[in-house]
Amino acid sequence: MNKVTRWLLKSFLPPFGVFCTFIALWYAVRAVLPDNRKILLAAPHQIFTEALSDEKVRSDILSATWTTLEAALIGLGVAIVIGLTMAVLMSQAKWIERSFYPWAIFLQTVPILALVPLIGMWFGFELFARVVVCAIIAMFPMIINPLNGFLSADRGLHDLFTLAGTSKATRMAKLLGPSALPDIFVGLQTAAGLAVVGATVGDFFFGRGPRGLGLLINFYRSRVQTAELFATILATCLLGLVIFWFFGALGRRVVGKWSPAWGAPR
Repeated sequence: MNKVTRWLLKSFLPPFGVFCTFIALWYAVRAVLPDNRKILLAAPHQIFTEALSDEKVRSDILSATWTTLEAALIGLGVAIVIGLTMAVLMSQAKWIERSFYPWAIFLQTVPILALVPLIGMWFGFELFARVVVCAIIAMFPMIINPLNGFLSADRGLHDLFTLAGTSKATRMAKLLGPSALPDIFVGLQTAAGLAVVGATVGDFFFGRGPRGLGLLINFYRSRVQTAELFATILATCLLGLVIFWFFGALGRRVVGKWSPAWGAPR
């Protein structure tokens, strides 16, 4: 057995086994449901034979996916810019960290569903309001993870930079920044998934505006079209996975050669 085959078996066989078990349990649960309840749980094959095989359903899902992706990416971009800026500032002075850290925690603990109605009233129900929801929900990991990386830089290297009389900008560019890169990419992966969640949740509870995946989920739910509903949920999950995997691949490409957390030998 060559190395490629062993790698494929090691990487894909365990999750594929879990997937097969999940599908088997899905069919088993559906088999024991009364006939009048089976409509509430479409069989896995029905997602393809009744939903994705329909051209209109495919078109609606693709259009909604693009709408959700647009809001998620813009909101993620806003969260990255604001979050990294806050992390840099908080790493430079203890009083800045003490001033803003509680508000970073507030972003994580505030129930976003409680804010969605207010955001809708203040900003309407178009793209901008969805971006606000995405940015709020994705900003916490873009503050905390980079900040942890900045503060974890080697103390001995700090002393060397101090002895050399380097400026704060040079210390950030040549010590803190490279030291924080693994944590920054962890934050990016987490924030990317949360941005998709924020776009979907905002869309679902706004109940109006451009039809994204959340609004499409609500549409199929209200009509008890479970095959179409599961197909839309599947599209939402795949969208989040693709963005998550993208930042994972980028992280391995950038820091994987020297960071144990991203693939370097321990």
